[in-house]
Amino acid sequence: MSVLAVAPELDHLDDAAVFARLQAAKKAAARDLLRGPATLARGLDASYRMRPHLKVISDALVGLERAEYNRLLVITPAQVGKSTTTAEWFPFWWLCLHGEDRVAVASYSDDLAIRRGKAIRKYIAEFGGEYDLALLPGSEAAQDYDTNQGGGVRSVSLGAGLTGFSVNLLVVDDPHKDRAEAESKKMRDKVHDWWSSAALKRLQPDRNAVVAIQTRWHPDDFAGRRLEEDGRLEDGGKWKVVHLPAIANPSKFGPDPLGRQDGEPLTHPKIPTRNRKALTAWWADDKAGSSPRDWHALSQGDPQPAEGALVSRDLLRTIRDGVTVVEPQRIAVSIDPSGGGRDTAGVIGGFLGADSRVWITHDKTKAMSSAEWSRTACLLAYETNAAVIYVEWNFGRDMCTLAIGTAWKALQEEGRIPKGKLMPLIDAVSAKQGKLLRAEPIAQQMVEDRVRLRGAFVDLENEWATWQPTDADSPGRIDASCVLVYGLIPEVNQGAIVHAPLPTAPQPGQYGQYGRSGPASGAASAYGRRIGK
Repeated sequence: MSVLAVAPELDHLDDAAVFARLQAAKKAAARDLLRGPATLARGLDASYRMRPHLKVISDALVGLERAEYNRLLVITPAQVGKSTTTAEWFPFWWLCLHGEDRVAVASYSDDLAIRRGKAIRKYIAEFGGEYDLALLPGSEAAQDYDTNQGGGVRSVSLGAGLTGFSVNLLVVDDPHKDRAEAESKKMRDKVHDWWSSAALKRLQPDRNAVVAIQTRWHPDDFAGRRLEEDGRLEDGGKWKVVHLPAIANPSKFGPDPLGRQDGEPLTHPKIPTRNRKALTAWWADDKAGSSPRDWHALSQGDPQPAEGALVSRDLLRTIRDGVTVVEPQRIAVSIDPSGGGRDTAGVIGGFLGADSRVWITHDKTKAMSSAEWSRTACLLAYETNAAVIYVEWNFGRDMCTLAIGTAWKALQEEGRIPKGKLMPLIDAVSAKQGKLLRAEPIAQQMVEDRVRLRGAFVDLENEWATWQPTDADSPGRIDASCVLVYGLIPEVNQGAIVHAPLPTAPQPGQYGQYGRSGPASGAASAYGRRIGK
């Protein structure tokens, strides 16, 4: 179909006038795409999938261009489109508006930085004509090229110099390669020194915008140090922060940029926004496949120190014991129930030995509904011949009792538990209010060698070694193991610990005449005074 047939109102115009009108309409449409980098990307690239979180990021980038602030920090999980939007489409969008500006893209490696530079160069070559933007002939190198309007792009690795290159817009994309580099103080200092000695010195007084995008690795990574030294915009500092955790937690992180409530999942470019079930499952799988420390850092944007405030990895390795022969005196299963199918339910098995220690023997913790965790607990109780199932008094005692009783009967009907097998006693344990008060006494029992692990429990150990008292969402394994110890050694729940240390490992001679094989004695004075006992 011809253009004239589509637009009969142009019939009376000659070809030149029609062409001019069409060009003007095309130009107007192109200009309309400049409302934001995500709008531009969606308009020019059919494969670009707009999602609510990318709109939030795009709007923040528009604020940066409008000089509402000149420092922007974007923190999200990996692989959600933040780098494509921020390190590729955004610089092109910026040059469409400010063709005379100089843009620097920096990353942890030359290869990644050059990849971003190539993408920007491709957009200029393919789409720049609509915005009177083109590559300067003879200046088309992937790492360093100029535009016809006097601007240009340089792609460098962090640590490389920007000598001779003035910067109006700096994009810092993934400043740390991996955990190993982020854990290295030497490598972190290298990044911080580059920022201070190279990056800041090249920014220009007319426009000096900086956007940094990263997943978090370490409390003192690039984002952590910038916020520590320069502060957040809302606190009178320099940095506007867009923090989009995989699972919303406004009670911990403050108002969510997407307006999500606690527990709601982050949108994803490859999952339809309305498919809440698929989004929830995706992030649940991500959490299940991550150590607690990696989940909090990479997915939640909330990195924690290598060691938790209560228990060290040295201590946890020391209390592993898969060989000592000990007679069980009371076998038990403990439960930290989940609030719903997307929450983690802690299910831990163990026993009180003739040596007066609690031995942890099983960990069946995972994300489960009430029907699932009650069945899991019942099967574990049957497998271990447990005499009691401990549940936390503070969490729906009657609901737990009903769920466990129903599950036991169902499993008997299915033939998985013999019909003549009596259900274990269900005992409600009233643990201390407050997660720190609850966990501290159990950490002390580990120090005093009254708790041992019947082998290596990687997930349980990771949770104990990385959980922080500031984390409102203590993992289910910690809570369930606390309930187990409180149930089997009730006196632990009677007092409180003040001045609790960071345990390292039980010390030789610490346990009096019993050494490492008998009841603890005298350890409290060495590791923290207990009161109210």
